[in-house]
Parts: sequence; structure tokens; C-alpha cells
Amino acid sequence: MEHQTYLLLIYSGYFFCTVLLSFLINGLFLKFASNLGIRNTSETTIRWSETAKPALGGISFYLIFLLSITSFSIFFEQTHVLVNKQLLGLLAACTLAFLLGLSDDAYNTKPILKLIIQICCGIILISTGTYITLFSNNYINFAFSLFWIVAMMNSINMLDNMDGITTIVSITIIISSLFVLYINKNGHSIHTIILIGVLSALVGFLFYNWHPAKIFMGDTGSQFLGVFLAAIGIQYLWTPQDANIVHENINDTKHFFISILTFAIPIIDTTTVVINRLLKGQSPFVGGKDHTTHHFFFKGLTEKRIALMYAGISFINMFLSYLILIYIKEWNYIHILLFTIYFILLFNFFYAPTRKRSK
Repeated sequence: MEHQTYLLLIYSGYFFCTVLLSFLINGLFLKFASNLGIRNTSETTIRWSETAKPALGGISFYLIFLLSITSFSIFFEQTHVLVNKQLLGLLAACTLAFLLGLSDDAYNTKPILKLIIQICCGIILISTGTYITLFSNNYINFAFSLFWIVAMMNSINMLDNMDGITTIVSITIIISSLFVLYINKNGHSIHTIILIGVLSALVGFLFYNWHPAKIFMGDTGSQFLGVFLAAIGIQYLWTPQDANIVHENINDTKHFFISILTFAIPIIDTTTVVINRLLKGQSPFVGGKDHTTHHFFFKGLTEKRIALMYAGISFINMFLSYLILIYIKEWNYIHILLFTIYFILLFNFFYAPTRKRSK
């Protein structure tokens, strides 16, 4: 009991300290970066904001991510956990994604180069053991995992189109992953402190990113978050954590729905944008003001209400995922049907405004 209290104090203290650190880092960037990280004014038309603002929030995410990795060995004197293939793969992939975003914010990297580097991030994660085990054939698992990682890096990047949205959605995904760690009695690990660190970085950043935003996360933040969230999604949501569970099809379907529910908003937003742009004969890879968030604004909702609505739906999905993990022990086809209906209704809720406007 004393040990649990000690861990709670350590993690709570670390969370509040890193929230403050994130708040201070972003505050310093905002104060001193009059030009650094601001896109060309000709580029701002692809964003919802009509004014150029610093896109430096992602730097705080990465710095606190690195701090979290080193802090575990300091707090618990367990340096051996740092020599872990999966952890080193996560560190390498996140670093590469961070550098990609940093380059894109500074020089507007060509899409084909971005795609190549995103694929490299996926290959790093897969080759170090972070991949989805949904199918019996590992080559199919590798291909699906690569698609998931690249798609999520682009989805998180595309979702970063209105103040606070991506930050809030990312917070709920990380909290869901922490739930899984706690439920499976794996709360004391380096993964816990990494998740708490990135969570606190987002909470501190949200103060400046809430409408009207003073600072953006930029591609530096969205690319880092994309690969980070894709990786933790694979490790904690796609993959059953209980070693006693046999990987049967019905159980894999359960974790499929948990993953889809947790990542529902970025998945639906990206799918909606791609469908509508293809129907109009436009490239899905060119920025525009045709995301689900924009269409809700066109229907009369304010930006703050849109952010609150997305936050509410994200937390509902997180709660449903929690219910599946805790209370639905015998996952069956009735549950599959119910959650399929829910997801279809959710998709239609976001897609309907875009369809009506495009007529």
C-alpha cells in the first residue's frame, strides 16, 4: 500500500511539474518568437486562422517526451529499462517525425518526401516490434501496421485545422492508453511516465492553443503526435494486454473496436475529407477549409463550441472503450452489432453537414 502511495505521489508530482514546464516553455516561445515558426503569409490560407502565428508548440511535446524517458531512470534507478528495442524504436521514430515536422514548418517539405519519411517511421516501429497482430500472416500485419502509422501521422496533421481540436483529441487517446496500463496492472513502467509526460505537455500547451489560439503546434507537433499516438495505439489498444487471453478472432475484433472508438475523430475527419475531395475531383493531399470542424462552423457553431463538442465526443468514446475493457468480458456478435451501429451514427453525424453543403 505504501509503495502504491509512493508511486501515486511520484506520478502526480511529475504530471503537475511537467504541465508547469510545458506552460513555461510555450510562454517563452510566444514571448520571444516574433518570426520563428510562423508560416509564410501566403501559406496561412490553408489554415483556419487568417493570421500567422508561431507554430512552435510541438517542440515542448518532444522535449518533455525526452525528459520523461530520462526521468524514469532518475526516479526509480532502473537504467536497464532504457535498453529496450521497442522503446528505442519509439524514440527513433518520434525523433524522425519531429525533425520532419520541424523541416516542414521551416521549409514546406514536398509531399513525396514527407510520405517517404513517414514510411521510414513506420518501418522503424515495425522492425523494433511495434506492430498490429490482427492477422495470422505477419506480412499482412506489417502492411496493415505501416498503413496505420502513416495514416495516423497524416490524420493528426489534417485534424490540426482549428484551435484546440487536435490537442483535446490527443489528450483523450493518451488517457485511454493509461487506463489500459492501469487495468492490466502495468501502471508502474517507463511507458506510464512517458504517457504522463506527453499528456502534461498537451495540457500545458492547451492553455495557449484554446480559442483564440496564441500558438499552434505546427507540423512539428502533429507529426510527432501522429507517430507517437499510432505507436501507443498499437501497443495498448490494438494488442490484447492479458497474456492469458488466446488471440481468437472475436477477441481481436474487440480490440479493433476499442482502437476505432478511441481514434474515431481523426479517422472520421480524414475519411470525410478524402471522400469529398475525390468526389469533387480534387487532391486529398492539398490543404483546405473543408474539414468536419469547418462545416460545423458554417452551420453556425462558434469555434469554442466546436472544440467543446469534439472534446465531449472524444470523452464519450473514451468512456465507451473503458466500458468494453472493464465490463464486457464475453465479447460477442451482439456487441459487435451495437458498436457498429454506434460508429455508423457517429460517422453520419460528422459527415452529414459536409454532404449537405457540397450539394
